[in-house]
Amino acid sequence: MQIELASHITDELLDALTRLIPQLTISSPRLTRDDVAALVSSDSVTLLTARRDASAPIVGMLTLIVYRVPTGVRARIEDVVVDESVRGQGIAVALVQRALEVARAKGADGVALTSNPRREAANQLYQKVGFKKWETNVYFYKFE
Repeated sequence: MQIELASHITDELLDALTRLIPQLTISSPRLTRDDVAALVSSDSVTLLTARRDASAPIVGMLTLIVYRVPTGVRARIEDVVVDESVRGQGIAVALVQRALEVARAKGADGVALTSNPRREAANQLYQKVGFKKWETNVYFYKFE
């Protein structure tokens, strides 16, 4: 398994994101080359990709956001997805573990994430890796 930090946009990266994101959510608009370029050039974002081996196509991705607030350095994991054809092979675990390493190296004291309760496999995976469920209220303001 090979986990890579995406540092620049390639056709392969754009194609992989275009293929993977609809497996995560159907409500997301199609990414453009400029969208992906902005993502990989952001100082606060680390886009991780996964391959089964060095010559294989990208089959998974994870976005890590690390940012500073007055009370410290915070980190969040977002948009974890592994291609349906290769799920259950430890790819998501490898992505999450690499994200934890990157977050620690960037000074975060922990990493937060949210997961829909209906995504039972994902919730089990996060607990298996060591995440603890927090009882908190999550609020969202939707712009119309």
